[in-house]
Amino acid sequence: MAEVTSAMIKELRDKTQAGMVDCKKALVDTDGDMEKAVENLRKKGLASADKKMGAEVTEGIISSYIHNNSKLGVILELKCMTDFVARNDDFVVLAKELAMQVAAANPLYIKPEDVPSEILEKEKEIYREQMKNSGKPDNVIEKIVEGKLSKFYSDVCLLEQEYIKDSSIKIKDLIKEKIAIFKENIEVGRFSRFQIGTK
Repeated sequence: MAEVTSAMIKELRDKTQAGMVDCKKALVDTDGDMEKAVENLRKKGLASADKKMGAEVTEGIISSYIHNNSKLGVILELKCMTDFVARNDDFVVLAKELAMQVAAANPLYIKPEDVPSEILEKEKEIYREQMKNSGKPDNVIEKIVEGKLSKFYSDVCLLEQEYIKDSSIKIKDLIKEKIAIFKENIEVGRFSRFQIGTK
């Protein structure tokens, strides 16, 4: 059994932002293996984040990002449950990162549920038309249409987009990780993107 030192607990806390007691327990449970302890805490944190999601959010901040040529700007509302979290530096940074994401990736909606049904139907119609002469059976065509819709969502919905600073995670995963750290629900309320030369 490896000895769990206070230096190890501090290192794990710095890496994960988890509480001291949780860090010590994770290190004991993984016999002092730092990588396994990090994974252990992340799994627990993400599981608790699932429970927090959907909780009412009445606090938050308005963040903005203006591109350095001053021809592109974003205003974004990021909501949370308490004023304490809203004033946290990491929360402020997250809001700024999300505003930059909107500036760079130009989403039109926050989540798939926000896409109007008529736009969705039009997309499906286009995809079915593309597949019409493929000779594939209808059930296969419908699966292909669903796959194309997933790609459509990843283009137009902020939460489904790949994070511009790390393409291995989606924006919804980035937010979920922060929910695990802050231990309260976080939601993008709304955003507006302004660009000179476009309406």
